Amino acid sequence: MIKSKSEMPPRGLEIDLTGPEGNAYVLLAYADRWARQLGYSDFDRLCLLDNMKLLTYDMLVEIFDLEFGQFVTLYR
Repeated sequence: MIKSKSEMPPRGLEIDLTGPEGNAYVLLAYADRWARQLGYSDFDRLCLLDNMKLLTYDMLVEIFDLEFGQFVTLYR
């Protein structure tokens, strides 16, 4: 059965970590934008970004997932 596209359930934000959106700089940019949109103080936002930059890529992804995992699905 072919259904109308309007019947398709909405999907949340998704990021393929193996593609260009999985680049550390792109993830940092998303984190910065979403932290601003969620009302993080400048201090908290900068601390988050600094912590993400200090660690390995895998730890950057873990921190990103902890902070924004309720809004975005990450795929490896």
